[in-house]
Amino acid sequence: MTADLIIRNARVLLAEGSIIDTDLVVEAGVIAAVGIQGGSTGIDAGGLLLLPGIVDLHGDAFERQLMPRPGVHFPLDLALLETDRQMSANGITTAFHGLTCSWEPGLRSRQAAADFLVALERIAPDLACDTHVHLRHEVYNVDAIDDILAWIAAGHIRLLAFNDHLPFLQRKAKTPGKLAAYAERAQISVPAFEQLMADVADRGDAIVASNDRLACAARKRGIALASHDDDTPATRQRYRELGATLCEFPTNRETAAAARALDSAIILGAPNVVRGGSHSGGLRAADLVRDGLADVLTSDYYYPSLLHAAFHLAETGTCSLPAAWRLVAHNPARRAGFADRGEIAAGQRADLLLVDDRRAGLTRVVTTVVAGRIVYSGHRWS
Repeated sequence: MTADLIIRNARVLLAEGSIIDTDLVVEAGVIAAVGIQGGSTGIDAGGLLLLPGIVDLHGDAFERQLMPRPGVHFPLDLALLETDRQMSANGITTAFHGLTCSWEPGLRSRQAAADFLVALERIAPDLACDTHVHLRHEVYNVDAIDDILAWIAAGHIRLLAFNDHLPFLQRKAKTPGKLAAYAERAQISVPAFEQLMADVADRGDAIVASNDRLACAARKRGIALASHDDDTPATRQRYRELGATLCEFPTNRETAAAARALDSAIILGAPNVVRGGSHSGGLRAADLVRDGLADVLTSDYYYPSLLHAAFHLAETGTCSLPAAWRLVAHNPARRAGFADRGEIAAGQRADLLLVDDRRAGLTRVVTTVVAGRIVYSGHRWS
């Protein structure tokens, strides 16, 4: 078979962690060989770094394409296409949109989630990234259980997370003015939002049964399960018993350590690494990486952060670049159930990045390849 794509003269990060100067051959969307030349269509990498494509398990910055200002909405198709462009330009080749299905009206409502799933299915053939849905189920949204079960059965959900932001919002309500942004997002008044929270809190008795139903359906279909913002070891234990092997954004070190003891993957935010700490005063992700309490980084609310977080960890000596890159490629791929991507080796899907890393702190993606197809081409540093 004639090669579809050859990348020559690259510094290639191999699966075992070494970086070598060599060539790579792609056939039918798969890495056919490393170190063997052939074919007619090629890229001269000129010494750029060739890396596995980034796998992002939780990105919700698409919400800013849907509603860039409070109450200002744009069409779903347009927002999804623009989000896809941003992700491709930042090296994300497999994307999980963190779609919230909440008891809140507006942007994160059940109807908004349903509309999003329809639009994503419609626009999927035009997207560059391999795009999936990470459904963020707000556990007090018990009225949505039948809808979510139907979405699971239809194959629309690839990762399901249990979220509970009600206690956070209840704390916000005690400080005058703090709820305004959330009420604005929901497009209701602050008093109406406060009354809604009170009404929702009365549903607590139904949460255990509804979580059980969702977890059972997800396990039967092999869908990865996560819990979000675990704040105690007991919380992590409870969700681990449901089959949630992903611990997303533990709020304290004790809970992160409990997740490690329970063989749960610890997921942290890449923006936290780039910024040097949490925007909300939580744990420093880089400290957990240093101490072996991190398995996966996600873009969370800022797509460029994954690329820059990995290089920041290497540049600051927190860990090696190969170890840092596993946090954004190999580890998330495996934890999401993908065995065909996340590393550069023969037989793996050809999801690849050519990166210009000559300027510390300003690493730039030059070329993004998804399943052997070039989906983004930019400029290297002069």
